[in-house]
Amino acid sequence: MENVTLLPADRYVIFNKTILTDFDKKVLITFYEPIIGHLGVSLYLTLWNDLEGINQISRELNHHHLMSILKCPLNAIKEAREALEAVGLIKTYFKSGDINNYIYELYSPLSPTEFLNHPILNVVLYDNIGDSEYEYLKKLYQKLKIDTKDYTDVSKKIDEVYVSQSDIPVFESIERSVNDISCNDQVDFDLIISSIPKGIINERAFNKKTKELINQLAFIYKIDSLKMMELIRSVLNEYGMIDKTALRQASRKMYQFNNGALPTLIYRSQPEYLKTPVGDNSMRGKIIRAFESINPVDFLRNKYRGVKPTTADIKIIEMLVIDLEMPPAVVNVLLDYVLRKNNNRLSRAYIETIAGQWKRAGLKNASEAMDFAEKENNKLTKKLSNKEHTSNEPVWFNKDNQKQELTVEEQQEMENLFKEFK
Repeated sequence: MENVTLLPADRYVIFNKTILTDFDKKVLITFYEPIIGHLGVSLYLTLWNDLEGINQISRELNHHHLMSILKCPLNAIKEAREALEAVGLIKTYFKSGDINNYIYELYSPLSPTEFLNHPILNVVLYDNIGDSEYEYLKKLYQKLKIDTKDYTDVSKKIDEVYVSQSDIPVFESIERSVNDISCNDQVDFDLIISSIPKGIINERAFNKKTKELINQLAFIYKIDSLKMMELIRSVLNEYGMIDKTALRQASRKMYQFNNGALPTLIYRSQPEYLKTPVGDNSMRGKIIRAFESINPVDFLRNKYRGVKPTTADIKIIEMLVIDLEMPPAVVNVLLDYVLRKNNNRLSRAYIETIAGQWKRAGLKNASEAMDFAEKENNKLTKKLSNKEHTSNEPVWFNKDNQKQELTVEEQQEMENLFKEFK
């Protein structure tokens, strides 16, 4: 549509396409307002209020009505409306005439989980609120999982409780609905498709949902057709289909690498909200604070007595911090454990095996990681004969860290560990 001047006399009606709950309003302020601004939120709620109760369609209004309520000029209202359109909260339909007419369709906000997993909104929110606030929201709205494996589902089916009555009238109702967040083509799909040999890609690989994801990733990470072509070829699975999760990760890594953002992630220490509560002044408490106060790269540098970690070591840390999204303190404990158990060598295959287990265990801080490592090591030790058993264990294993007298080797290890904190 051409750029049409919005006038106070232009008419509009609102058409309700969804259900808006009190929780939706909270999500609107928490997740959307940092992106669309307070006027965008005010406009959305004003349009919703114009529906007058449970009506699916509003009375006919003009835009002077919005100017009066929002106390702002029409150009600002138009910008706020366009922001709502961009994030999928409304759709706008236009009909020209002596007095122009608009239809505004209202949609519900995404749920927190949907929002945080959206390839565009997720990144835009992060850019607007910063790392600490973003991590707080992730923690606040993370899905809780209840272990029901030892329980039996005894819930009744509807036909076991109610009897069907054929003469009950059926009414149409409004269903909760969210609007797709569309993005114009950012890449040349004809070029990409023609560049991949037909023998290695499934003809159904580029379906509508996959194209939408590719466009979203290309938009948010500024990836051109040629680079996207390389990424897609690298994430094709054995069935010739595009692995969407791998494509997200590859796109993010390419952007972070090209823009210098990748190294900053691996140079971060444990965030405050994930640190073990302070108060333990024992040797163990000091070790925990050391693990949680240094980033993994500097931790390895200390372990190597000041020598910079190798490129291979850095890639291992990138894998742990970025791909597996493990907290820095947990990474430090893992590195310390592997070095001690594997003759001071960081074997990627060995680390990946252990890291997968630790990731599934959901370890969040150094204390949890140390307890888990010792527990798993004790299981392994019981399976081994005395001949196979080795004493190569971290200094924080199997000892009373409040009273212990350290060996010369352990004292050197502790000095290296605490080097940054003297």
